[in-house]
Amino acid sequence: VPLQASGGGVVQAGGYLRLSCAASGTTFSLNDMGWYRQAPGKQREVVATVGREGSTYVADSVKGRFTISRDNIKKTVSLQMNSLKPEDTAVYYCNARRTDFGGLDAWGRGTQVTVSS
Repeated sequence: VPLQASGGGVVQAGGYLRLSCAASGTTFSLNDMGWYRQAPGKQREVVATVGREGSTYVADSVKGRFTISRDNIKKTVSLQMNSLKPEDTAVYYCNARRTDFGGLDAWGRGTQVTVSS
């Protein structure tokens, strides 16, 4: 399942960005989708996920600032990031995952988000 992420960039603290991940294939609606990030020298961490049924999870570090959403018709998952902080600087990755229907754990190329202070 090719995943194409876009929307990264450089923004000042307090600003906003919207990341989008476009998926191809016919199984998008079967997948749990998520955004992860990896800062230099740190492990990759989950930012937010949205399940196939629409339930969402948002990490405590971004709760109240980031919102994840999916569009099963357009086969996209988006991450609206508001009130960005320098500590949000990282490479952000899109993930598609399912444990049934043959299983899947696919990652897109990352998109760089840099928040300047």
